[in-house]
Amino acid sequence: MTRSCALNGTTARALRRGLAACLATLTVGALAGAAPVGAATEGPAPTVCPAPLAGKATCYTGQDAHGAHYAIAVPADWNGSLVVHAHGGPDLGAVSDPARSLDDLGRWSVMVDEGYAWAGSSYRRGGYGTRMAAADTESVRRLFVGEFGEPKRTFVHGQSWGGNVAAKVVETYRGHYDGALLTNGVLGGGSRGYDYRVDLRVVYQYYCQNHPRPSEVQYPLWQGLRAGSTMTSAGLRSRLQECTGYASAPQDRTAVQQRNLDDILGVTGIPERTLESHLRFATFTFRDIVHDRLGDRNPFSNAGVRYSGSHDDEALNAGVERFAADPTAVRDLSYDSDLTGEVRIPVLTLHAIDDPTAFIEHESAYRATLEGAGLERNLVQTFTRESEHSELSGAEYANSIAALDRWVRTDVRPTAQSVAATCTGDCFYDPDFRPGSYASRVEPRPGGLRWPAMTAEQERVWSRVPGVGIAP
Repeated sequence: MTRSCALNGTTARALRRGLAACLATLTVGALAGAAPVGAATEGPAPTVCPAPLAGKATCYTGQDAHGAHYAIAVPADWNGSLVVHAHGGPDLGAVSDPARSLDDLGRWSVMVDEGYAWAGSSYRRGGYGTRMAAADTESVRRLFVGEFGEPKRTFVHGQSWGGNVAAKVVETYRGHYDGALLTNGVLGGGSRGYDYRVDLRVVYQYYCQNHPRPSEVQYPLWQGLRAGSTMTSAGLRSRLQECTGYASAPQDRTAVQQRNLDDILGVTGIPERTLESHLRFATFTFRDIVHDRLGDRNPFSNAGVRYSGSHDDEALNAGVERFAADPTAVRDLSYDSDLTGEVRIPVLTLHAIDDPTAFIEHESAYRATLEGAGLERNLVQTFTRESEHSELSGAEYANSIAALDRWVRTDVRPTAQSVAATCTGDCFYDPDFRPGSYASRVEPRPGGLRWPAMTAEQERVWSRVPGVGIAP
């Protein structure tokens, strides 16, 4: 049942809130079309806050017109501003997970502790779709406005793949956000940001020959996994252990396992501690991208890549599987997730130097993207001497949102040094650090040295072509 647009109330404030609610209902519907059968469109309902916020805030949950579950928190001492959160992943479930947004709220309770209201979407479905996730992120912002009024300032925050989503929000929904905080973001975009996992997939198979085994149905490795496979994460883990002994102490590995592991890590540059998670992505998420989102078309290429770092590079390059991408698949993945650099608001990034999942060189890709658009003045990047991807120091998150808020309020652009200087508590900034180029970490494909990967003009051209991109 959709919310009525009747404007009830006798005070000007009530009238304004009623009008905002009406507009939010209409515009959220416009983001995604008609509501699916059974989707809830009522306003947010009060719920029990996650434990870190007990007694500190009022929390709400709901489901938008597209079926995306969401969570909202308003602190008792609300400062009047809002942080809209874009979560990472992507999760691979078929439908929206009602627990995801509440879990995120608990994890990012530091924002509420700092006085900001918080809103986050679980997205309408699992699987890849950056523009879809951006639309659902914007949807929860509009729902918040409809229920609680227009905040003084609105910030979007994205972590990991959510950094790509939040950066897409900034470029797509202009005029609604005052600033963006991107933390440990996957900022290279989809058409280039996963090339190192493409390399892992083919290099792994060259050495291990068990994904698939010779006795199993064969398929091109760019698929990640054949569409009908019943392989599980546990099954993949078993094969990885069989080939490399990665989960065993070094003294318990065979000589062949150790050499396989050394070669795979040496060629791909992937840290040993996240080898399994990267291979999972290059298996299950690639399957989602190829089979479920791109209609079995190949967006990946390793043509012309020269692999090095093994005990026998000549044999590796002669024997590794090669393939070229389908240009239409590259176009659709690029349109969905690549960034143009058209950034008109302050953007602050925070990234662990030793991030084992979203390599620090993603920051170089993002800076080059904004430089290519001539808008690098709107970007400040900060780096910390940490080795985590999923979670950095709470003090740094609090300091980052405060620095971004100050930048927006005063129009005085900070520096990495000034941001570091204001942090108190467990802070690990390295204000003098500068990452190498993206190509220094990931072997570039032809044309891969130019940024942005998708220009604003190319985006406009593709936007006029029916069916381009990844369907919501």
